[in-house]
Amino acid sequence: MNWAAVWAMYYAEMTRFFRTIAQSFISPVISTSLYFVVFGAAIGSRIDQVEGVSYGAFIVPGLIMLSVMTQSLSNASFGIYFPKFIGTIYELLSAPVNFLEIVLGYVGAAATKALFIGVVILATAMLFVDVPIQHPGAMILFLVLTCLSFSLFGFIIGIWAGNFEQLQLIPLLVVTPLVFLGGSFYSISMLPPIWQKITLFNPVVYLISGFRWSFFGTADVPIGLSLLAIGGFTAVCLAAIWWIFKTGWRIRN
Repeated sequence: MNWAAVWAMYYAEMTRFFRTIAQSFISPVISTSLYFVVFGAAIGSRIDQVEGVSYGAFIVPGLIMLSVMTQSLSNASFGIYFPKFIGTIYELLSAPVNFLEIVLGYVGAAATKALFIGVVILATAMLFVDVPIQHPGAMILFLVLTCLSFSLFGFIIGIWAGNFEQLQLIPLLVVTPLVFLGGSFYSISMLPPIWQKITLFNPVVYLISGFRWSFFGTADVPIGLSLLAIGGFTAVCLAAIWWIFKTGWRIRN
């Protein structure tokens, strides 16, 4: 393992992130505050509690998941797409590094950025409401796994994308709606029975449910299914990236 190369790629990506540190941190803080104004104040005044938890606290895990997933996707996809766009990816492919080292450098940086954003949003939320964390170890595990898995997914999107429009297509038209419909701001138990069953086909439900369980000890689906879902998704993304580098799809032509 060429750790020097991994560190060089990781450091370059993190340097780009810290050059825009104000935008990177101020934006999620403002967005979180607006969500609390709209959902916490306006809707929360009409919904007292959800599953024994105040509505303002109940939406915190969903807010964190929403931001972490979108940030992981955007950071990882842009991180690998930009070298493709300017042609420096060929220098990377000709260097004495393998695909695992490239993935560790770029995906590790994207996951780290998303993790920072998640921590910032959690700290911001605690300024508005009291947020209990019943299982801090599980909370950290779900947060790290979500950052990692969606950074891997974003890496695939960055390789697949042929232009900047395609780079935003899946995050905006697929992932964000799935997050909003995955119980970010409500419990799926509040839905009619038929919609509860339909919602279970949304994979994001399992991630948000498991993450919310780490805060409040309640979940819409069993915690084991949540771990299985995120583990399976990570494995599929790793297999897809291995195939991409093996065949050279979209990176050598």
